[in-house]
Amino acid sequence: MAMCILVFMILLNLPSSHSFSDELCIDKSATVPQSDVDLLEFPLNLEYFEAEFFLYGALGYGLDKVAPNLTGGGPPPMGAKRAILDPFTRDIVLQFALQEVGHLRAIKRTVKGFPRPLLDLSAKSFAKTVDKAFGVPLNPPFDPYSSSMNYLIASYLIPYVGLTGYVGANHKLKSAASRRLVAGLLGVESGQDAVIRALLYEKAMQKVHPYGITVAEFTNRISSLRNKLGHTGLKDEGLIVPRFKGAEGKIRGNVLAGDQDSLSYSRTPKEILRIVYGGGDERVPGGFYPKGADGRIARSYLQSA
Repeated sequence: MAMCILVFMILLNLPSSHSFSDELCIDKSATVPQSDVDLLEFPLNLEYFEAEFFLYGALGYGLDKVAPNLTGGGPPPMGAKRAILDPFTRDIVLQFALQEVGHLRAIKRTVKGFPRPLLDLSAKSFAKTVDKAFGVPLNPPFDPYSSSMNYLIASYLIPYVGLTGYVGANHKLKSAASRRLVAGLLGVESGQDAVIRALLYEKAMQKVHPYGITVAEFTNRISSLRNKLGHTGLKDEGLIVPRFKGAEGKIRGNVLAGDQDSLSYSRTPKEILRIVYGGGDERVPGGFYPKGADGRIARSYLQSA
């Protein structure tokens, strides 16, 4: 009987031990298909963006001080700075920031990745995006770092684009380890987006000073801009929508964005680049990425320009 128990325990532990070593190995080049590598590396562009924006917003400094080993020697972001945040908002932003550090580490533990690309996180860069969303320059120019409300509106720009990319990539991944990583990343990115949307939804009808424009209108305009830049129809929704676009066509409140079945929308890398470059063309860098995104997928579009 004792021998049977011993044999059983050995057999029980073998698969677990094998899986652990396979999935947490630092170098995945031998086990992750190249197509998976490309799809796992591409999100680093947005993860770098989120990590730096949230770190600077909460602390006034970024990866170069918090986790310099994750930058790959890439240039520091342009224009990022500590935001004027109330204690509650700062606490949430700091949590997001540290989560993004973990995301970068998890991706780079699975694939080699690439150095941090040049990011333009200046107030001017955000103002250009918001002006484009409204079709006219706001006066004074929108400054994401000037208040908690402005910072949350600027944050509305970030995790949602990333999560749609993870949704779009998941079904294309071939290895179980890749899918598990993306599922884990998607869960937290979706949570971040939900928190941001919920905080904004609570004040949806409040007017943003000094513009006299409601929070809901800001989100609706930004979502409409992302739909326009993506060139693939409706994949983005603001906080207040026509009733027929709400859940089951029965409600205008839209704290979470989703399709007719309340499933998350998906985007391809090409669509994401069109949005974050700010010009609707995946071949032309600009916006938050003055010199373009990195990784084989992003570079392939730049080379075809």
